Parts: sequence; structure tokens; C-alpha cells
Amino acid sequence: MSLSLEQGTELCRLLADPSRCRLLLLLEAYELSVAELTDITGLAQSRVSTHLSRLKRAALVQDKRVGSAALYSASGNGGAAGELWSHLRAQIDDRQTRIDRERAEEVVLARKHGQTWAESVAGRMELHYSPGRTWEATARALIGLLELGDVLDLGSGDGVLSELIASHARSVTCVDVSATVVAAARKRLASFSNVSVEEGDMHALPFDESRFDHVFAMHALPYSAHPDVMLKEVARVLKPGGHLIVATLGEHHHEEAMRAYDHVNLGLSPEALQRLLKDAGLKVESCRVTSRETRPPYFEVVTALATK
Repeated sequence: MSLSLEQGTELCRLLADPSRCRLLLLLEAYELSVAELTDITGLAQSRVSTHLSRLKRAALVQDKRVGSAALYSASGNGGAAGELWSHLRAQIDDRQTRIDRERAEEVVLARKHGQTWAESVAGRMELHYSPGRTWEATARALIGLLELGDVLDLGSGDGVLSELIASHARSVTCVDVSATVVAAARKRLASFSNVSVEEGDMHALPFDESRFDHVFAMHALPYSAHPDVMLKEVARVLKPGGHLIVATLGEHHHEEAMRAYDHVNLGLSPEALQRLLKDAGLKVESCRVTSRETRPPYFEVVTALATK
């Protein structure tokens, strides 16, 4: 989208105000009223209303009526303003914003609009805690639907994924390059007779061709300096008709985070991952961004499913 100099300057002014940035960060995670935003931020109600009006005109926030109240939320688009905001927010990691979110969580839980808990968080339920409602509990419930056959868990770490799927596979083979995490995985998985844990390089797998029905590469790619080689090895050891399941960080520019977690690359875009999968001789069933973290620096996760 092309902008005049005046339009570009106005957009910069819009997002140069720290209060408006605070409100935007809150409204990405919660639907909140003017009164609630006033309570959370300590800003005057008139200022909150004015900021919301400007953000709404820029299509960065939207509102809806719930009874007699209007609840505001981030719109998720906003054209040129949205593009500028997405670049800016990826760099924001501020103590005040973390305090704001803690206060917002308390406000949402304390709502007294005659609503049930589910009604008060409807549309953003996954962002709020509820006893027993976790992604782990959901995964353990759904995994019972699967029969996985012979499985290879690449970059398996200390065996968390393999522990989850072991009861639903004929065999599970874990591979990790670190002797320390291999030892931890063997300890964790000792009770499973159908699981083996091996120290090895995922770029040169010590297995025959067409060995596995499923290969999981769950956040293994950030540790690969040569993902093309790794994916070709995966294709080699997959059985015809076998599936590869990938989850990896989307392309980003946070070199400090890369170094902190010993990653060797800056993630992959869906387009780049899809090309690598096709070059490895695999048929790509899906490849897209499936989640985006709610805290700075807002890492995205790309997941892919491919078959041989």
C-alpha cells in the first residue's frame, strides 16, 4: 500500500503515543470495556475513549455490544496502520505491559455482568485459564483417536512427545544429538517397552529406507543448519504413504533469542518450508502459520503435514 508523506507521518503519530500502544497490546488478548481499560491502565476515562476512537478510525480496534456495554478488541487488520503496528509490537517487551495483562486477567475474572465464566471470555477462551482446560489435557484426550504404527521422533529432547504417543504406536524411536538429553529421555521412557532412544544426527539417520509410518519433527528444524539435508533424510526413511508432521518457528529476526536457545537459524516461512518439503520429494498436504504467541516478540509457529 502506497502512502503520501502526510499519511505516513500521521500513522507514525498515531502509534507514537505509549498509552495507545498499551491499549492495543491489551486488546489483542482481551475484549474490554472503556471502564475496564480505565481501571487496568489508570488512565482517565476520557483519554481512553479518545484513544479508542482514534484507533477505531484507523481500523486497529473494533467494538461490539454486550448488553449495555461496548467491548473493544484488536481488529487484526488495519491496513497500513496494521502493518506498521505489527512491526512495532514485535519489538516491545516492557514491564508495564506485563503488569497491564495481569490486571486485565483479574478484571475479566471479576466481571459481574450476569454472565457465566464461559460467556465472559467467549471468542478468546484459549487465552484464559480454566481448571483442567489445558492444551496437554486436550492433546491426551485426542491422541486416543490415532494409531501411529512405527514412529520416528526427531530432535526428541527428553521424550515429552514420545511419552504422549507411545501407547498409540507399534514402536517409537527417538533421536537426539545430545547425550545429556538422551539420558534424560531414557529415564523418562524406561517403562515403555516399545520405545528406543538413540543418540544420533538427524542429517544422517542410521536407519534403513522406508522404515517409519510417521516422522515427527516438532521444533527440530531450528537446530538444523541444513534443513534440506534433514528433510531428504526424513523422506528416505518414510514408508510409501507415510506422514511427516513438522512444527517450527516462523521466520523471524530475533538473533538474541536464537542464541539463547542454541538455534542455528532464524526460522522458516511457510513458503520456504513448503519448497524444502517438495524438493525432498514429499507431497505437501498443508503448510501454514497455525499460532502466534501473545507475548513479545510474538513468535509464530509454522506447521506442515507432508506424505511420501
